[in-house]
Amino acid sequence: GSQPLLEDTAPRIVEHPTDLLVSKGEPATLSCKAEGRPAPAVEWYKDGERVETDREDPRSHRTLLPGGALFFLRILHGRRGKPDEGVYVCVARNYLGEATSRNASLEVAGE
Repeated sequence: GSQPLLEDTAPRIVEHPTDLLVSKGEPATLSCKAEGRPAPAVEWYKDGERVETDREDPRSHRTLLPGGALFFLRILHGRRGKPDEGVYVCVARNYLGEATSRNASLEVAGE
């Protein structure tokens, strides 16, 4: 049947990301930890758009760490834009459902 196994649990976020203020060119980590069984897959969204990490694009400066945190090798910030600035959430999913973290804003410190 399609009953979930008793041990299986829907994801829940146990560590939420917090707001960050980062100098450009510095590394940064947005924390996120989710529990659930089976272990949930974590995705990040910035301003509603899915964040691509080096899993999809090997040149990306953003890495999804094994625990679910989002690591920036260096915060990108140029005259033409602030590609890393925005509001981030992490979403953890497994077959029983999904959980969304609180919003965390990442701001790049002024020059």
